[in-house]
Amino acid sequence: MKNIVIIGGSQGIGLEIATLLSKNNNVIVASRRNENVLHLGVKHIVFDASTDALDLNELPETIDGFVYCPGSINLKPFKNLKLEHFQEDLNINFMYMVKIFQAILPKLQQSTQASVVLFSSIAATTGMHFHSSIAAAKSAVEGFGKAIAAEFAPKIRVNIIAPSITYTSLSEKFLNSEAKLERSAERHPMKKIGEAKDIASMAEFLLNERSAWITGQVFHIDGGLSTLNI
Repeated sequence: MKNIVIIGGSQGIGLEIATLLSKNNNVIVASRRNENVLHLGVKHIVFDASTDALDLNELPETIDGFVYCPGSINLKPFKNLKLEHFQEDLNINFMYMVKIFQAILPKLQQSTQASVVLFSSIAATTGMHFHSSIAAAKSAVEGFGKAIAAEFAPKIRVNIIAPSITYTSLSEKFLNSEAKLERSAERHPMKKIGEAKDIASMAEFLLNERSAWITGQVFHIDGGLSTLNI
């Protein structure tokens, strides 16, 4: 049974990943809230990535999988963005992840082969209006993930999932009417909005032995938006 640590696994994509993995793994969820994970039989650690240091004593000596889920969707015209907005997005999506990764690295290195899953966005590689801040932060995630995958291969595998807009509480304000849902769905070749389970199933695959020969990759789970023009 593998030890999997999920940061931010109490809602949305993180919760769906925790639900899938809890069936066959020892899952530790570190998040601010726990009401959605109590029924899963996982261990929960109260943790706020912006203020807290992860208590390593709460974690097993060996970590076989690490998933960092916190993110942001801060969509504004560039002229309305301040430096603080860029810094906030960089912190949530990248800097806090780096801090945690450094802390748990020795435990990841105890595994025979650990797997790390990080999250980017379609906006990191596809230019989109009003995405300059989040695109910059997620581009940092992609560059970091590939570099770390090279540095720690073959001991630690690192892969990145880059979704398009997915229906979660984080994106709800952009999808809170039938008109918004229809417009967003129509932009995607698959003519639908992504769901948390679509993303979680890829994360589950990347964390198990079926993906043992995959590292340093960015997987676009985006309904075809990043590559198809139809």
